[in-house]
Amino acid sequence: MLNNDCIFCKIIKGEIPSAKVYEDDKMLVFKDIEPKAKEHLLAVAKTHFKLLEEADEAGRGLVDYMLFKIPGIARKNGCENGYRLVINQGADAGQTVFHLHIHILGGQTLDW
Repeated sequence: MLNNDCIFCKIIKGEIPSAKVYEDDKMLVFKDIEPKAKEHLLAVAKTHFKLLEEADEAGRGLVDYMLFKIPGIARKNGCENGYRLVINQGADAGQTVFHLHIHILGGQTLDW
């Protein structure tokens, strides 16, 4: 289920444009509009939940699926030599959009 007030849900529904690099029935991957690396993608679950701890069994399966798909998507989008995955959980961690998403950062040597 999607949330009408969530920016990522609006992107999933096509109400807000994005630079999509991959989409299937479970997830959407698009370029971050404020990149923190040469390649910065966001893998967004097509089910709305804010935090990992809110995921039910289906949500946990969705996260597993996303982690399974990300390596191929990363390689096809400039991260052939490696990448970093980041899942911010809560405001103190820097989460600004409260819809589960995974940052894929690469395309360069990441020093931090």
